Order: sequence, then C-alpha cells, then structure tokens
Amino acid sequence: MTTLARPPKSQHSFRRAAILFAGGPAPAANAVISTAAVSFVRADIEVLGIKHGYSSLASYSPDAPLEEGRDYMIIDHDALKRSRNSQGIIIGTARTNPGKHVSSPEHLDDAERSEPLRRVYEGLMSLGVDCLVSIGGDDTLKTANKFKMFQDRMPADKKRIPIVHLPKTIDNDYSGIDFTFGYFTAVETLATEIRNLLYDAEAGRAYFLAETMGRSAGWLAYGAAIAGEASLVVSVEDINGEYASEEIVVDSEGNEKTTTIMNVDKVVDRIVRTMLARDKEGKPFGVIVLAEGLAEFLPQSYLEGIPRDEHGHIAISQVNLGRLFAKLVSKLYGERSGQARKVTGLQLGYESRCARPLGFDVMLGSQLGVGAYRALVEERLNGVMVSVSGQLDLHYVPFDQLVDKETLITKVRFINTQSDFYRLARFLETYVE
Repeated sequence: MTTLARPPKSQHSFRRAAILFAGGPAPAANAVISTAAVSFVRADIEVLGIKHGYSSLASYSPDAPLEEGRDYMIIDHDALKRSRNSQGIIIGTARTNPGKHVSSPEHLDDAERSEPLRRVYEGLMSLGVDCLVSIGGDDTLKTANKFKMFQDRMPADKKRIPIVHLPKTIDNDYSGIDFTFGYFTAVETLATEIRNLLYDAEAGRAYFLAETMGRSAGWLAYGAAIAGEASLVVSVEDINGEYASEEIVVDSEGNEKTTTIMNVDKVVDRIVRTMLARDKEGKPFGVIVLAEGLAEFLPQSYLEGIPRDEHGHIAISQVNLGRLFAKLVSKLYGERSGQARKVTGLQLGYESRCARPLGFDVMLGSQLGVGAYRALVEERLNGVMVSVSGQLDLHYVPFDQLVDKETLITKVRFINTQSDFYRLARFLETYVE
C-alpha cells in the first residue's frame, strides 16, 4: 500500500458481523467497538451490536425472537459519531456465562451442559450473523473458546460462525498481550485518588489502606501505587515465602486438599514496619495499596458466609479487605509504637472502569478493534485473540495457546517478581530494615 492511500478492500463473503462486550467495563471500550464496527461497515458488512453481553443470546428461543433495540442494535455511521473517545459502553455489558457448565472438552458433547452455547449459536444464526467479535476478560475468552469448540463438533454441513476475541481488563492480567486497553486510564484514575488521599493523610497524620481492583494479579495495584506515590503495595504475587502459609480445605465434592493462604500476621507486620520506618523519617502518614485479589488468599475463617459468583469467584466487595486490614494494622501499630494512629480502609476501583480514556488507551483500543476486522476479513482467521505489541503491531494468538486444553481455563499472567516493573515499586516505596 502506498502512503496516504486508503487500504484496499478485501474480498469476502460476510454480510453481517456481530460485536459483543461482556464482563466489567473498561475505559476505551467504545474505541474498540467503534473502530471494529467502522472497519466492517466500510467493507459493506452490516454490524449488529449485541446488547448486554450474552444475556439475550444465552436464553434465545425461536418462540421469542431477538428484537432490535432490546437485544441488539444496528451500528452504522450515525451511531458512531464521535464515539471513539466517549465514556461507557454503547452496547452495554453483562456477566452471563453460557459456558459455565462446560469445564472439559467432553462436556461439549453433553447436550444439557452445552445447551446455552447452542442457544447462542442459534440466536446468532437467527440474526443472519456471519462472524462474531467477542470483547471481554478472561472469562469471556473462555466462553469464546468454548463457542468455537462447540461449533467444531457440529456436523460438517452446518454453517460455522468464526469468532475472534479482543482482550479487555483494567487488571492487565492477560497472557498473550503486553497491556490491555483501559489499563493506563485506570492506573491514572486510581493514582489521582491515591495522591488526593496522601494530602488528606498528611494533614491528619493518618494512613489509608486503599484496596484496588485486581482479582488475579497485581498489575493495577502496582501501577497505581507507583504513579500515585504510595508508601507500599501488596498483591497476590507477594504471597510467598514468609508471607504465605497452608490450609486444608474441603472442596464441593467433599475432598480435602491443601491450599496456599496468606499469613495475615506477617503481612500486617510488614505494613506496620513501613509505618514505623516513616515515623523515623518524620512522615507519620501515608497510603498503603492492597490488591483486592488478596482476599482470595485469606484463611477460610475470614471468608465464612461470603458468596461466590457463577465463575467461582468470591464476592470480594463483601470482604472489604481495606477495612479488615485497617483494624489489624491499627492494633499492631499501637502495640509497637505506644501511640494511636488513625488507619482508614477504603475500596477504589469502580470509579476507574468508565473514566474518560487516555489517548494511549484510545490508540491501543482502536488498533485492537481494527485488528478484529483484519483477523476475520483479511486473514480469514477463526479462534484467535487479537494482540498488540511494540509500536501497536498486530498479532493473532490462537485460543489453544491461551486456554488449558483439558480444563478450558485461561492462563493468568502474573507480575514477574524478578522483573524490572516489580523492582521499580520496591525501589520507590518506603525502605524497611
């Protein structure tokens, strides 16, 4: 292609594409949706925006047809006016999981377990959809993979709907991509809150224990702590060595197993030692950042009565990690120092999910959206996740490199504790003897 020239149109047989967004919101969601949509529209492919994730598709029935406006919308040029930088999600989202009963390849041959996936397929077919763009987190990637595998098992004469997935999470814990769209906006939003709390803490010679989002890994907590100048950050990657312990638990089938848990006393001790070190420096205040995923490592005695969602995750918001640790830290600090120090626990995160996206996230999201079109139309791919590296270079990663073939569970990307990113936080936080 010559410079300043419009990319040539690719030959294709697609008439109608569908775009679906599932899971929690993320900044630049509309950049992804709009650029994917406009790419298809410019290729004379009609675009349907499936509303609120898999909610309608998973319950589809020929007796209750999907309705425009309620279950889907036509995404055309009029719908895309100035949408790339807008906040929110123009097609909405939901956490409905049509693959929740499928946890191994064999389950796909069970008509009852795979029924929701069949409904998704038939719902899309009823709308004349030729290809599907899935946008979402690791659970949505699992669903995309199961949907492809379900179709792979259909009779040879049945039409297939190719699917590509675009990785979305402010947690940035996706394997196969360096950074996910919305991460940097979320980091900046939370860092701003942390900096505000620092002024409050300094004025009152107090501490805030800020619990940030980040269920599986600590990318968001670490990014926000570094940018927000927190005194210490603790995440799931830190639960090892002296900060880890073991506990025997009984699973849903009555089997006992040993699991790694947090040594709460050691973590509390580490926080208090940071506070005492700051006292010696003449700084009797600060903000400590805790990743919400630490709640999954609490001993069972702390989790009694806490429900779990359909993905098996505990309801972290009901644990309130910040408040829990605030009480423990305040008590131990008083015992060690002989003085009182106000310690307030609070939760940060929801305010970052639909923040106005930073320019970088708009660029990253836009490239992912265009990548969905290029994967399906130009490359004729199916069952791949669109990835970006370097200077927004596109890559396409097959699902089977991201999802365990036996358990169908996605592979979480943790912070490498030997990496320079991790070491940066350790360099910048308050030094402790």
